Amino acid sequence: MAQEVAVLNHRPSTRPRATALAAAAVAAVLALGGCDGDGGDTKPAAGKDAGPGVVAPGRPGEPARTLTAEEAAKEASRDTANSADFRYAQMMIEHHAQALVMTGLVPDRASSTPVKRLAERISAAQEPEIGAMEGWLKRNGGEDRKQPHDHGGMPGMATEAQLKELRAAKGKAFDQLFLELMITHHQGAITMATEALSEGNDVFVEEMASDVVAQQTVEINRMRAMMT
Repeated sequence: MAQEVAVLNHRPSTRPRATALAAAAVAAVLALGGCDGDGGDTKPAAGKDAGPGVVAPGRPGEPARTLTAEEAAKEASRDTANSADFRYAQMMIEHHAQALVMTGLVPDRASSTPVKRLAERISAAQEPEIGAMEGWLKRNGGEDRKQPHDHGGMPGMATEAQLKELRAAKGKAFDQLFLELMITHHQGAITMATEALSEGNDVFVEEMASDVVAQQTVEINRMRAMMT
C-alpha cells in the first residue's frame, strides 16, 4: 500500500493550530481507510510505512512537521492554556488600558486631524480587545492563575513623568509627543505578542497576539509617516 499524505494549508490567526491538527488527523485516518481495498486483511509490505503522514503547520516562523495520525491527534489535544498565555492576557489588559488613557487625551489637546483619527482607531480596536481578554481569563479561571509581573517593567509602557508631560502638552507639541510615546507603546505590545506566540499554547491567545502584531505594525508605520 502506497503511503498517502494529508496536507493542510495554514494561515496564522485565521486557521487555529488545534483545528488544523485535528483536521489533519482525521484526513490521515480517512486516507488510511481509503487504502484498505475491499476490507480484507491486507498488510503493508515489509519496509513500508504502516500509516499515512500528516503535514502539520508549525507555529509562526517555524517549519511544518510530518506526524503520524496518532501524533497529530495528541498534538491537537495539547492546545490548552499555559502560564505564558495567562501572563500575556493579564499584562496586555494593563498595556491596552494605558493606551486608552493616552488616546483619551487626544480630542482636547491634539491639533492634527490624522492624529485624532489614529487615536480613534486605536481606541476602537483596543477597548474591545480588553473585553475579549477579560472574558477569556474568566472562562479559563484566570482569577486563580494570576501571574506575578511588574506593570512598570512591561515593554513600551510610558512612565508617570511622560504621561504628566503629555497631559501638559497642547497642539503640535502634543501631537509629536503622543506619536513618540505611542510608537514605543506599540513596539512593546509587539514584543509581548511575539513572546506569546513563541511560548504560549492557547489558540485564542495566539489569534489575539497575531492580530496585535499585524495591526500595530501597520499603525507604527503610519505614525512614523506622520512625524516626517
